[in-house]
Amino acid sequence: MSNAHLAEASLAVLIVIDVQEKMLSAISSSPKAELVAAQARLIGAARILEIPVIYTEQYPKGLGPTDDGLKKVLIESTGPLVKSTCSCWRDEAFRNALQRTEREHVILCGLETHVCIQQTAMDLLRVDYDVFVPQDAVGSRRKSDMDAALRRMQQAGVEVTTTESMIFELVERCDHPKFKDILPLIKQATV
Repeated sequence: MSNAHLAEASLAVLIVIDVQEKMLSAISSSPKAELVAAQARLIGAARILEIPVIYTEQYPKGLGPTDDGLKKVLIESTGPLVKSTCSCWRDEAFRNALQRTEREHVILCGLETHVCIQQTAMDLLRVDYDVFVPQDAVGSRRKSDMDAALRRMQQAGVEVTTTESMIFELVERCDHPKFKDILPLIKQATV
């Protein structure tokens, strides 16, 4: 029996974890510009499809604020929720914000894959959320850490996918009323 799950826009929430200046500058698992572009596309799709977005910052005094490029597209999102825990779920303000959305399909993107993304994903699975991680929208300082974390999360039940696949999954059909609004986000990734 398959455990495959498809994300549904009406059940989804997007979580953008710790895409902060100093953390982003240390990432080497993926080109930074491509990583931020994938995250921005997810945020854009969430806005078009009316999916709530929550974003966090880990110790901003030391790691800096959210990347300026992302901050511009995070307008009208919930955040930044400042946390000291690696797992977002273990932060009370985050837990409350997530529970207020009444959404059960959680899409995670951000930094670092093997720390905050992985620990958040594992905790969310434990409390019965369906978790989705677009692998091109997460990053780590070392590719080997990222690869190991993606394997571990997938084995635990996280749906590992890509940004484009996630966006099409949320739209579902070419006659969706917002399909034409989503297309520029897809074309942006292929230019």
